[in-house]
Parts: sequence; structure tokens; C-alpha cells
Amino acid sequence: MADYTFFTNPMSRGQIARWALHEAGAAYEQVLVDWQAKPAAFLAANPMGKVPTIIHHAASGERVVTEAAAICLYLAVMHPEAKLGPGDDEVADYLRWTFFAAGPVEQAITARVLKFEPSSPEQEGMAGFGSFVRTIDTLDAFLTDRAWVCGDRFTMADVYVGSSVDWGLNFGIFPPRESFVAYAERCQNRAAYKAAKAIDSKLIEEMKK
Repeated sequence: MADYTFFTNPMSRGQIARWALHEAGAAYEQVLVDWQAKPAAFLAANPMGKVPTIIHHAASGERVVTEAAAICLYLAVMHPEAKLGPGDDEVADYLRWTFFAAGPVEQAITARVLKFEPSSPEQEGMAGFGSFVRTIDTLDAFLTDRAWVCGDRFTMADVYVGSSVDWGLNFGIFPPRESFVAYAERCQNRAAYKAAKAIDSKLIEEMKK
């Protein structure tokens, strides 16, 4: 048995977790989830019925991890040999920007796609992302003049933040600002990114037949 069972659908945030699995060098067994006929084992692991979900078949027992950001950070901890976790001086940026992408960026993208956004300063104060423009400007300012989230070294934070930027650009949600385009290109040049995307792209093409 592989170390991980990976429940996913190629047309989902499962692409983030697959990239993370490849960066970590983790051995996994893929289980594709059909939206209309979700496997019982999947629903038992994650009653929300959302992908990605992984089950780590650890020596101490099975561990279920859901939420793409949590999966990324978990894999970095479980695979220290991949050196994807933060050093002492990197922890602040590593955690801050991973959760900024999982919180404000995710919310801002969803609000923009579904066409609902705060319409007053009071509503912006209640919304975790404030406004789409504020969120985008904040991320843009951070990524300007730096290669990766933690500076010059790629970490698992870049899998999650990079996936957000990559998706936002590909679907025309993010403006093609220089910092975003350059950062996405660096992510796309990663061998693990290419390997993971090749698998998902092939699966998507097969689903279209």
C-alpha cells in the first residue's frame, strides 16, 4: 500500500494537493471522485464530500487531512527530507502568506467569480478579504522583488500561494501584473509542477471524450 490515499478530481483544487505530493516525493494511490457518485470510503473520510482529501497510512494509524492548504503544510512536515518547510527566520512569511492565500485570496476570488462583493466600508470591515482590489494589491506588493514566499528559497507555501496566482491568471481573475506573471512562471518551471499538471491534464482530456 502506498503511504497516502489521494481522493481527487482533476478539475478541482485537487491539482494543488497533487503538486504538493510530487514536491514532497510522497508515494500515493489516486482515487478519482465522480461528483455524482462519490465513493463511500471518501465520504467516510470527509463527510463534506470535498476534494482534495488524503489519508496518510502512518505507522501509528490512519490520519485524514482535508483542505488544500492543510495538506500542503502537512506534507512538508511529514517529509522533512524534501526541505519544503520553513527555517526559523521563514516561519512568519511561510504561515502568514499561506493562510493569506487560503483566506482573503480564496474569498476574494470566489466573490469576484460569483459576482458578490462588499458594497460599503462597513461590509468591507466584516469581510475577511476586505475587497478584491485590496487583496490583490497586498499580494502584488509582497511578491514584487522576491523570488518566493520565503525569499530566495522555494517552500511548500509556494505550492499553495503559487497555485492561487496560477489559477487566478489562467482564468482571468487576477490582473496580469508583472509580479504575478513572473511568479507563476517560476512555479510552472518546477519539475514537480510539470509532472503533476501532466497527470491532471491527461485526466481532464480523458474526461472530455
